[in-house]
Amino acid sequence: MTAPAQNAEQGAILSLIAAMVRKNEAANKPDYTASMERLKNAGFAVTERGENRVLIGKNGCGAMLERSASGETRLITQPGLLLGDRIAHLLDRGFQKFWQDEGRSVPALAGQLKALHDFSEELNAAIGLTTLYNQALGSVSARYVYDRMEGREGPKRHKSLD
Repeated sequence: MTAPAQNAEQGAILSLIAAMVRKNEAANKPDYTASMERLKNAGFAVTERGENRVLIGKNGCGAMLERSASGETRLITQPGLLLGDRIAHLLDRGFQKFWQDEGRSVPALAGQLKALHDFSEELNAAIGLTTLYNQALGSVSARYVYDRMEGREGPKRHKSLD
């Protein structure tokens, strides 16, 4: 077989594999109604928050979901800690993680971080989202703020380089 023919055959095989993967992903992603049933069956509390929007919660954690125009379930907010009817998001300050909600900042406890990690994994499985590598390792913060970086002076040049 010539090189161009072999490349064409490999390209066709790769296209076929890509089409199969896309079809498999679409088949595994439930529609909005099926997602809500999966969430309820998995023990999530589902609270309506207006047309096509819901607040879901479990073990002190929550997230907002909505039905997209195509009928799929879409995550509106990142999962976080439920503080009353609001969701506090994780803030990483380098030395410690905090829950932040409209001006309030509360230290995050290990049990809360574990609950958030478990909540996120169960949520992704129920609504058919892909869990990324960094998410699977542990808690992902909404913001990273390292105070030791603020006001930092620029790099210094050694006198011998002048």
